[in-house]
Amino acid sequence: MAITNLQAFQGLDPDLRAALLAQIRDLWTHGSTAIEGNTLTLGETKFVIEEGLTVSGKPLKDHQEVMGHARAIELIYAWLNEDLTIERLFDLHRAIQTQVTLDILKPFGAWKREPNGTYAVTPDGLQTFIEYAAPEHVPALMADWLAELKRLANDTLSEPEAIDAYAHLHLGFVHIHPFWDGNGRLARLLANVPVLRSGYLPVVIDVKDRKHYIDTLAEYQLTAGALTPATGVWPQADLEADFQTFCHAAYAATRALVEQAHAQQSRRRARQER
Repeated sequence: MAITNLQAFQGLDPDLRAALLAQIRDLWTHGSTAIEGNTLTLGETKFVIEEGLTVSGKPLKDHQEVMGHARAIELIYAWLNEDLTIERLFDLHRAIQTQVTLDILKPFGAWKREPNGTYAVTPDGLQTFIEYAAPEHVPALMADWLAELKRLANDTLSEPEAIDAYAHLHLGFVHIHPFWDGNGRLARLLANVPVLRSGYLPVVIDVKDRKHYIDTLAEYQLTAGALTPATGVWPQADLEADFQTFCHAAYAATRALVEQAHAQQSRRRARQER
């Protein structure tokens, strides 16, 4: 399936398809990088990607991040009909990690070498630490995660099923946290593979929902506990419902862009028929 054959493109003229794809790219890139602290606005993100120029007063790293993310989207599209291998995951990591880091414990295109985790605040106000999967467990856990991605990507999913698949894969990836950095951006890219393979445009997370997004992920990770090969990647399927609900709500942004494109197509046809 070529990226131009998505269901959302049916009935659209080529220029409207291209515009819709660019809008999705910009929204996806802006949301995913802004969640991680990037300061470029949506308009500035579009300008940097399309013009290849910098925005005065904004950090160079922010420009590099959006260019890297846009490049990673192109890789996802290019590989859509092919197997997503571990080496391709590493290539995606290299694409989004645009800053130079001279540290052997922070490899580009390789699994993490040190333990990692993050602090969270529970609903009752207690500070606690979320421990991600240990480095020695990452290869086995990621092999299971990749097998699940391939299984879901080979199914023909309805739109609700595709969004549930996105939530499922997203939760698993960030709970493992297989890289020293870039895990959130990669999760938001890779979890969309079954969505795209089923013919839908991607789920995008708006930066305005950042706190709800982070809190929902943290609650899931704290309740599910640390992962090992014995627990598997998804130890409790019943815990995924809250994040699935969040992702279904987030998909409204994608639907709005699709509806806007089709409304433009309808106006164009009406003018042509006069």
